[in-house]
Amino acid sequence: MKRLSSLNKYFWRHKWRLFSGILFVTIANLFAVIPPTVIRTVIDAVGEEIDVYHLIGGGKTQELFRNEIFGQVFWYGMLLLLLAFLRGIFMFLMRQTIIVMSRHIEYGQKEEIYNHYQQLDAQFFKSHATGDLMNRLSEDVSRVRMYTGPAIMYAVNLVVLTVMCVWGMLRVNPLLTLCVLIPMPILGISIYYVNRLIYKKSEKIQSQLSDLTTTAQEAFSGIRVIKSFVQEKNIMRFFDAHSEAYKHSTINLAMTEAIYFPAMNLFVGLSMLSTILVGGYFTIIGKATAGNIAEFVIYINLMMFPMFIIGMIASTTQRAAASQSRIDEFLKTEPAIKDPEHALNPIVLGDVAFDKVSFTYQHTGIQALREFSLKLRAGEKLIILGETGSGKSTVGQLLLRMYDPQSGSVRLDGVDLREMDLNHLRRNISYTPQDALLFSDTIFNNIRFGRDDASEQEVYEVARMAHLENEISSFADGYQTVIGERGVMLSGGQKQRIVLARALLKNSPVLLLDECLSAVDTQTEQIILSNLKKYLEDKTVLVITHRIFTGWNFDQIIVMRDGQIAEQGVHDELMQLNGRYAKLFRHQTEATPA
Repeated sequence: MKRLSSLNKYFWRHKWRLFSGILFVTIANLFAVIPPTVIRTVIDAVGEEIDVYHLIGGGKTQELFRNEIFGQVFWYGMLLLLLAFLRGIFMFLMRQTIIVMSRHIEYGQKEEIYNHYQQLDAQFFKSHATGDLMNRLSEDVSRVRMYTGPAIMYAVNLVVLTVMCVWGMLRVNPLLTLCVLIPMPILGISIYYVNRLIYKKSEKIQSQLSDLTTTAQEAFSGIRVIKSFVQEKNIMRFFDAHSEAYKHSTINLAMTEAIYFPAMNLFVGLSMLSTILVGGYFTIIGKATAGNIAEFVIYINLMMFPMFIIGMIASTTQRAAASQSRIDEFLKTEPAIKDPEHALNPIVLGDVAFDKVSFTYQHTGIQALREFSLKLRAGEKLIILGETGSGKSTVGQLLLRMYDPQSGSVRLDGVDLREMDLNHLRRNISYTPQDALLFSDTIFNNIRFGRDDASEQEVYEVARMAHLENEISSFADGYQTVIGERGVMLSGGQKQRIVLARALLKNSPVLLLDECLSAVDTQTEQIILSNLKKYLEDKTVLVITHRIFTGWNFDQIIVMRDGQIAEQGVHDELMQLNGRYAKLFRHQTEATPA
């Protein structure tokens, strides 16, 4: 239960539903334990009157006796029917409080986990599979809900009903009660040992399910690559292997859980047998009546379902404990990137400075930047060139504070990014990521993603600057075209331009473009760069690319290599240097048709 203690805050939050549910369980069971007493009374009373009835030779007196017996049975029957009806009402209320409470807890848990996911840093998502994250949000929470709802409801019902039944039996015959309860300690010991097995197996199953979900998610995301390389059969075999392992583990767990129900039948049968044998003996010697035996049999039948459900309660609780441990593992993960205690919200003009910044990716151990320094005044334009792995994209990630450098500092208008409010920082930087990620929504909503208050005219204007208006108008639904998951209906160039339009609409003082036009042809690129010239006059722009934007005059040009600046200057200076930049410029201009 210690593993489930983190749920206490939810129980306290919904305490009135929980307490009401417990009250309704108690009242429902009160109406359940009264009928055995009523049945014992009517059996004993009718038995005595039948003896008298047979002693009467006949005539009118016997007929009156018969009518009186039938009347007693009828009214006692009506009382039993009323008690059953009242019990049904309170059982309904019991479910409407405890089960509804569990749904509220499920909602609260999912909301807490999702919010926590959004606060975690980029490093966390690079080191954890998406399928595992999704599984903890869905499957693990669902298993915990089975504990906060049905398991708790049945557990309370078990305790209340058992206490009431045992008290009812003790009140009638303590010795007979002892005979009925003798098998119970054996039952408890069996449950304890089987529970330990169930917990270990549940943890393994949840881990395997995460692997299975991850495999499926990666296959669906990369379906085009799989098909193009004709790897459907290999992927299917890989999925089958994970699925087969998961199947064997779940079957193994089911076999373990199957021990419960035969055990329950055995113990209930022993209790019933003890009741009839001992009760029959007591009846013979005059220490019990036939009504007492019937009463005890009904009490045992009442306890039969709670006893059967012990297995389900124990199994559900152990599964929930395993799932909650997995959930807590992530909830206890502190984001490496978070707001300082006294976060600053300065007015951002666009001065950017990197001061001897060194950074190594923890999940790979690759050092991306070494003693990197850079100063960029507000309104200046910078292009960062370099080979793949030279560290140019890391510059953008550090400016957005997706990561913090291990040494050195990154400043915006003289303020260290680690002292700024994260949301304030990122609101003042427009960003086009290297991976042009779009959402399964309309073109219009994808462009307006960063600014809900943007007007239609503003959306149309940034689409025009990104040279998209003609292509969008060619779609049947125009801006309301749904582009599918990750923009699957669009070409690479179209996706990049929608992402660019989204960044332009944000209208931040700093614009960070990471390979924003790599999938666009040269002619379209020149049109876009021409459209952006006036718009970006007063903005600080950092362009990260592997090819030169020939249509712009950059205030600074940096060529990176192995995390350091290999060349730095303006166009004329670097051409005179005749280094990497000059070679790249000549190669690009010679390859570009006039």
